[in-house]
Amino acid sequence: MRYLKPLVEAELAEPVEPRVVAFAQSIAAQYGDASRAVLFYGSCLRTTELEGQMLDFYLIVSSYEAAYGKSWLVQANKLLPPNVFPAEHDGLVAKLAVLSEEDFHRLNGPEASAVSVWARFAQPSRLVWCADEVAQKKTVAAISRAPITLFELALPVLGIQPQTPIRIFHRGFELTYGAELRAERGNRPGSVVDSDLERYERFGLATMATMQDQNPSEALDLSFDEAEKRWKTLRRNGKLLTLARLAKASGTYAGGIDYLAWKINRHAGTNYEIKPWQRKWPILGALTMLPRLFAGGAIK
Repeated sequence: MRYLKPLVEAELAEPVEPRVVAFAQSIAAQYGDASRAVLFYGSCLRTTELEGQMLDFYLIVSSYEAAYGKSWLVQANKLLPPNVFPAEHDGLVAKLAVLSEEDFHRLNGPEASAVSVWARFAQPSRLVWCADEVAQKKTVAAISRAPITLFELALPVLGIQPQTPIRIFHRGFELTYGAELRAERGNRPGSVVDSDLERYERFGLATMATMQDQNPSEALDLSFDEAEKRWKTLRRNGKLLTLARLAKASGTYAGGIDYLAWKINRHAGTNYEIKPWQRKWPILGALTMLPRLFAGGAIK
């Protein structure tokens, strides 16, 4: 990790808008001593647009028991991580995902049963609040696993031809976007990489050097057939997990179905409106949306 960790550490430390830092501080304060790190990521980080947008944060906690006390939320976060909550501060709104340090490390690696965490943290993020140096080092170590996971799973399906870092990231994100129920347009994976080619070139070269430097016993080293089988599993798991998390969010995320419609309309260019009965029964309402959204291509 000697090649990747310095890049991850430097990127996480890059400054962001002061209102984002203040928002992160308010999130950490809400969870008290359980808070270990707050990460800012996603489209608002890429565009720097905040007003009228839904910001994306991950809160990393020492344990779910420390974060929630005696609550059903502990088991919900353990069984189906992460828990997702709405957050608001100083006129800004956000989606807050909660993971323990242990789960954050695991879900950034190839042992994860779905792509949702490592696919996001193979992209840029910022460490906008941190409890101490130990938490900072754990966060860097966890995120450093993400691009390696992406490369180890994407390279085998690209064939034997020499591949550039940009091509690997392009194909890797195409595969991860296909492994979730996503509302984004078809060119979104490529646009993520193309928006900062220099960054992905640097990170890609460091990832390849790290993979060459690692102990062979630690490498995933999949054949084409093994990788295809793994991606098939990841696609199945990802789509099922999206539905399960949607159902869980009805208990943790007030207005979750409205957020779902907003996300779809924003990325797919649709104009879907939520009906009153769908807000009253959000799980059923969300499920009834799916056939129309699949048919219209809003979700793939």
